[in-house]
Amino acid sequence: MKISNQVIPKIKVLVIVGPTAVGKTSLSIELALALNGEIISADSRYLYRGMDIGTAKPTKSEQRGVPHHLIDVANPDEVWSLAKFQREVYRLIKEIHQRGKLPIIVGGTGQYIRAVTQGWTPPEIKPHPEIRKVLESWAEEIGTEGLHQKLSLLDSAAAENIDHRNLRRTIRALEVILLSGKRFSDQRQTAGVFFQPIQIGLEQPRDVLYRKIDFRIEEMFTAGFADEVKLLLNNGYAKSLPSMSAIGYREVADYLDGSISFDECIARIKRATRVYVRRQANWFKKEDPQIYWFDPGQDPPDRLLASIKTYLENPTE
Repeated sequence: MKISNQVIPKIKVLVIVGPTAVGKTSLSIELALALNGEIISADSRYLYRGMDIGTAKPTKSEQRGVPHHLIDVANPDEVWSLAKFQREVYRLIKEIHQRGKLPIIVGGTGQYIRAVTQGWTPPEIKPHPEIRKVLESWAEEIGTEGLHQKLSLLDSAAAENIDHRNLRRTIRALEVILLSGKRFSDQRQTAGVFFQPIQIGLEQPRDVLYRKIDFRIEEMFTAGFADEVKLLLNNGYAKSLPSMSAIGYREVADYLDGSISFDECIARIKRATRVYVRRQANWFKKEDPQIYWFDPGQDPPDRLLASIKTYLENPTE
């Protein structure tokens, strides 16, 4: 019996990355329609039901019949770990491929994208309830940002890649450091992946992006963002929940309880979004040879689609 040495080609998976408001959602839907694809969301806030306007989640009509996955799969008080997200994406990639369709991963949450495309394995440190309780109490004393600053002193690389508003991830990084005696960022391992990620990056000049962000924020309030947050609070979802660290939700909650004015609320959301865009740039770098970059403001849609099709068929090895 002769055994073939032929290498079985990996599943091709299109990955669309880039900063918030650059146009990832609309492009991904166009590509899915043109390439017979299904979309897997890699936006950590799309997971939560009832958080629609503030996250710019695509509506059913905007989805245009394209199957979307990992949207509205959890209540705001449920916790999705990075490992759980990764497992779900890997399962979906296989299922979509078996249906004869192209898996398309879309999102701006850099940590989620990297974990999936690089096959991260989390540190083998089990949660320690006592240490977590101490860290949570410390956060109450010095604030979420204060605890994040403590993390930056111990592990600046880990702190740079964790949003200072995300208390749960900050606590986990500190927990691993305290239990292992090693930096959290040094314990990230990669195991490789069973598919071939073909990464498309969308970019625009920062001033153009900021104008789009400002317009989007105004549109959100016109669409009823304040009412959305009020409903979440009335349903018992406290603004201290990790899910409510999504930009805008705590700011609107502060406005609703009279802690800040409406103008201050808007200013804080714009400021936080700009910081987030800069953080996204740290995850998705122009010099990354694995990302093929496009400017949706300069490339006509038809040419952009044709170029991506060509790149998908003949990616650079």
